[in-house]
Amino acid sequence: MKSKRTLTVLLMLVSVFVFSQKLQGIAYYSSKTQMKNIKIESKDFTGEMQEQMQKELTKAFEKNYILQFDNHESVYKEEITLETPSPNQNQIAIVFSNGSGSTLYKNTKKQVYIAEEDFFDKEFLVKDSLKSYHWILEKDQKMIGEYSCYKAKLIIPVSDKEKSDYEAYKKKKDEGKLSFFQMEEPKETVIEAWYTPEIPISNGPEKYWGLPGLILELHESQTTYICNKIVLNPTKKIKIEEPTTGKKVTQKEFEDIQEKKLKSMMNENGVIEIRQ
Repeated sequence: MKSKRTLTVLLMLVSVFVFSQKLQGIAYYSSKTQMKNIKIESKDFTGEMQEQMQKELTKAFEKNYILQFDNHESVYKEEITLETPSPNQNQIAIVFSNGSGSTLYKNTKKQVYIAEEDFFDKEFLVKDSLKSYHWILEKDQKMIGEYSCYKAKLIIPVSDKEKSDYEAYKKKKDEGKLSFFQMEEPKETVIEAWYTPEIPISNGPEKYWGLPGLILELHESQTTYICNKIVLNPTKKIKIEEPTTGKKVTQKEFEDIQEKKLKSMMNENGVIEIRQ
């Protein structure tokens, strides 16, 4: 009996080793963002318009993503779907000019990422180092689909920029200047992830990685990502390639470009004006 148990354990270890050596897969995620805390400071915005704006924003942030991965590399991309315009003439249109359809490549072995980003019709190729996340592993366990998952959390402290932005907002408010969006005092962010060791890939949605298994569910502030389908070792081999289109910049340089552009669209009260 002892020899049989030993043989079984050895066979399991060998199968796990072989499985991890050849692993490729496709994970399908959906995301939802709750926009409960958004309040627009404007005399022209009625309560009904406020409620409609929140509904439109929530709908705009309901997205689907595909993560193609192997042992160390992955490509994460939004699935773009075309919607039929609503005949309702009173509807508020929410249009975003950046982030849609961007491609994110991650190499967890080299700890780098490359992202193709479109910002105001200009293409950028953002290349930088992956963040080293200090995950706290917990004992909580649950099933997601057919996979046994474990809970992990990540605590992100308030940044200096968040503090300075809030102080600038308070100063303008004290001076009686209206801001388009209300801003709450920033607090530390707690990210909650559920990962499965049954898929021994250190990867997940967005730029998240560093856990001993694929992340199948992630709660980031008001946004939730849920994996609803996984295809392991598909018949057609996955080809993972680095993005190459766009002006090459670092993450900091890209954020500076975004901030400069948005500031150029603001009036003296900090309200973004759309100029024709």
